[in-house]
Amino acid sequence: MSRKIIVIGAVGGGATTASQLRKLDDKAEIILLERTPYLSYGACGMPYYLGEVIEDRDDLFASTPEKLQAKKNIDVRMMHEAMTIDRKKKSVQIRNNENNHEYEERYDVLVIATGASPFIPDIEGLNHIPSFTLRTVEDMDVLKNYLETEKPSTGAIIGGGFIGVEMAENLTRLGIETSIVERSNHVLSVIDEETALNVQRHLTEKGVKLYLENGLHKITSASKIQLDNGETVLTDFLLLSVGIKPNNKLAREAGLTTGESGGISVNEFMQTDDPSIYAVGDVVESIDLIDGSPKQVPLAWPAHRQSYIIAKHITGDPVPFKGMLGSAIAKVFDLTIASTGLGEKELTERGKKYKTVIHKGKSHAGYYPDSKEVYVRVHFCPDTGKIFGGNVVGGEGVDKQIDVLSTAIFGGLTVIQLQEVESCYAPPYSSPKGLLNMIGYKAEKMMNS
Repeated sequence: MSRKIIVIGAVGGGATTASQLRKLDDKAEIILLERTPYLSYGACGMPYYLGEVIEDRDDLFASTPEKLQAKKNIDVRMMHEAMTIDRKKKSVQIRNNENNHEYEERYDVLVIATGASPFIPDIEGLNHIPSFTLRTVEDMDVLKNYLETEKPSTGAIIGGGFIGVEMAENLTRLGIETSIVERSNHVLSVIDEETALNVQRHLTEKGVKLYLENGLHKITSASKIQLDNGETVLTDFLLLSVGIKPNNKLAREAGLTTGESGGISVNEFMQTDDPSIYAVGDVVESIDLIDGSPKQVPLAWPAHRQSYIIAKHITGDPVPFKGMLGSAIAKVFDLTIASTGLGEKELTERGKKYKTVIHKGKSHAGYYPDSKEVYVRVHFCPDTGKIFGGNVVGGEGVDKQIDVLSTAIFGGLTVIQLQEVESCYAPPYSSPKGLLNMIGYKAEKMMNS
């Protein structure tokens, strides 16, 4: 007898889990629930659609309900919202949001992929100024309509994370005078301060105004905001990008454990407290690959990997999830900024003994035209050489360097063994000694004897 598997949420992790399950089990009944009209879209592409880099909105969508149903025999139910989970009966109470009809669906296995929502700060007067978030297709469409119809000349982004700096570039591209307000002492707070300074200089050169170590205190009029230090900023609208919170209500009400971040706690196979219930994606609190501490990372790679882990475990061929580094990258005008593993702030907070090795070099041979400056920063244990993490910023090839560093960490290479990584060389692409090779040579002199 075939099993019935219900997946709640169909944006990224949920839709991928359903597809992976079908690849591994051609007999299971798979029901995919999504409370909105939108399925399997590329949220990371939304800033570039708003900035008119991506011209066709449809390009953001990886699949459609009709394709999943026809090609993979998945019962896709759009506008169907899971209201409650009854773990004893192994059933889900579902509401059809188009007609408000409610019904019950029993399951053998349940996967929660409810994602996360933007955090909305409690700010005095926020309703007096056009304010937006950017998390869902609905958010994107509302902001797109505002930009096209109102044609604002100024905009303020509250929060200088990855989405914040990407949107600063894309709003500037539209001719909007853009400001970033950030509580931390530098943008991209997960990046080391020294690395972020390169991005800040570049943002300023491109005309973006930065208000650091500052927060949004209150809205004083329809076009004026006041910061925590009393300074005022003129802006036509706000983009709130101050973080997210996991959509854990359904799980909590079902009695499932959540972690410090609010993400659902899972084991190495992405199972919750209830072995019949799994969780995937932005709603999950998993573990850090470096030290096994809790980690909640709302990125695409972990969600897709976790989907595979779930599908393999459900179909009887278990593969453990070993943790995540939180590898991330962003384009900021003419620069690329990337990081992997633990940064200085996290290492200090966790009491880790570490040293930092830095190398500045060229993206390819200096005598070949158009080489770009690249700054590499790697943290390691001075006793063992274990690599904890690093940042890279530059005008070219940053993705290559961070991907090699991530691979080295996952493979257990020491910082000195970076000397031995045989990277390809030709003048248009690199140097005989790669940037990470140089990190390895420099780190050898910094190791404790």
